[in-house]
Amino acid sequence: MKEDCIFCKIAAGEIPCFKVYEDDLVLSFLDIGPVVAGHTLVIPKRHYRNLLDVPAEALSGISRRLPMLARAVISVVQAPACHLLLNNGVEAMQSVQHLHYHILPRRQGDGFGVPWPAGRLEATTARQMAAEIAAAVAKAH
Repeated sequence: MKEDCIFCKIAAGEIPCFKVYEDDLVLSFLDIGPVVAGHTLVIPKRHYRNLLDVPAEALSGISRRLPMLARAVISVVQAPACHLLLNNGVEAMQSVQHLHYHILPRRQGDGFGVPWPAGRLEATTARQMAAEIAAAVAKAH
């Protein structure tokens, strides 16, 4: 547990939440600032700053729970779809520095939008970037 982390305090029961699921690895609860009805968070009980800090076995366990939780949320709010959103780092809009997934139920016309200003991928740049990323992956393996 990290002393100054609000999610660690919630996981430890020091701060109340609207819990929807809990087991030995994760805690899931309603977001107190929902962007859509049913906005639910899934956090590991152990403190990991973001995705890059999580050991593979813990990430696997968290990931196995996500479909069950997403199905339950969209079923209850009767939404046909959902976003499973992970903000990884301050620059990516991660507001609490404790790994957390957002389950955002979605339906047509719900008023929520994710800006996606798509650009164009130029072939020469793409080839170079793909080669550099592939090299970094090979080095990490």
